[in-house]
Amino acid sequence: MLAYRHAFHAGNHADVLKHVVLVAVLRYMALKEKGFRLVDTHAGAGGYSLEGRYAQQGLEFENGIARLMARDDLPPAVADYVELVRRFNSGAKLAQYPGSPALAQMLLRNQDQMRLYELHPTEHKILASFLGATPGVEVHMSDGFGALKSQLPPPTRRAVVLIDPPYELAADYAKTLAALREALERFPEAVVIVWMPQLQKLEAAQLPKRLEASAQSGGRKGWLLARLTLAHADARGFGMLGSSVFVANPPHTLAATLQQTLPWLAEVLAQTQSQHALERSAGG
Repeated sequence: MLAYRHAFHAGNHADVLKHVVLVAVLRYMALKEKGFRLVDTHAGAGGYSLEGRYAQQGLEFENGIARLMARDDLPPAVADYVELVRRFNSGAKLAQYPGSPALAQMLLRNQDQMRLYELHPTEHKILASFLGATPGVEVHMSDGFGALKSQLPPPTRRAVVLIDPPYELAADYAKTLAALREALERFPEAVVIVWMPQLQKLEAAQLPKRLEASAQSGGRKGWLLARLTLAHADARGFGMLGSSVFVANPPHTLAATLQQTLPWLAEVLAQTQSQHALERSAGG
C-alpha cells in the first residue's frame, strides 16, 4: 500500500523481534565461505530517523530498541543486534534506526548479494540513494511479491528471503502465503523469513498455520515460529498485541538461540502483559 511509511514504526518491538531473527540467520549463512543472496520483498527506506516527525508521532521505538540500548544483560543474539544498531548510529545516542537492508549491508560479505524491492516512490528513492551503488546490491521499484521468479534459485544455490509487507490490505495475507509457496517451489532449500503482526483479525490468526502447512510440504528442513505477545487490545479490540516471525528451513542453531532470547525479550519489552512462544515442526 503506497500510503504506508515504516518510519512511524521503526525500532518498535516488532522490528526488534524481526531483526534479532534476521541477524541470527545472516550470521549463520556467513559461516560458509560460499556466497548467498538475500531477497527483501518490502525493503522500505533502509534506515530511519528516530528524531523525525514520523517516528516522533507515536514514539514506538521507546517501547522497542530504546529499552535495550542501556541494558548490560543482553542475551548474545540481542547483543549482536544492538551492536549493529549502535554502529549505524556512529555513537551512543540513538538517533537512527537501521531497517533490514541496513542491518544486512553491515553483515554481507563481498561474495554475497542483496536484492531489494520497494514500491513506495519516496522510500525507494531513499533506499536507492543509500544502497543503490553498493556492489552486489540491486534496488528495484517494483512489487517484491513478484520478484521471486527472477531471483530464485541464485547461482550459488544459497538464499534467504525476507517477506514483511505492512498487512494494511487483506490481500497481503494471501500474497504472503503465495510468496512462501513460490519460494519453496522454486528453491526448496531457501531460508524464508516471514514477519506477521499479531492482530485480532481472522486473516492474522489463520496465516501462521497456513505457512506451517506449506513449509512442511515444500521445505526441506521444517519450520520455526517465534511469537511475542506484549500488550492487550484496546477497548474496541484494536491494536497490535505483538508479532511473530516464521522461518522455513531455519538454521539448526536458531531454535536454541530463540529459546534463550524470547523469554528475555518478553520480560523487557512487555507493555501491559507479555507471553512468548516458540513452535517448530516435528524433527525440525
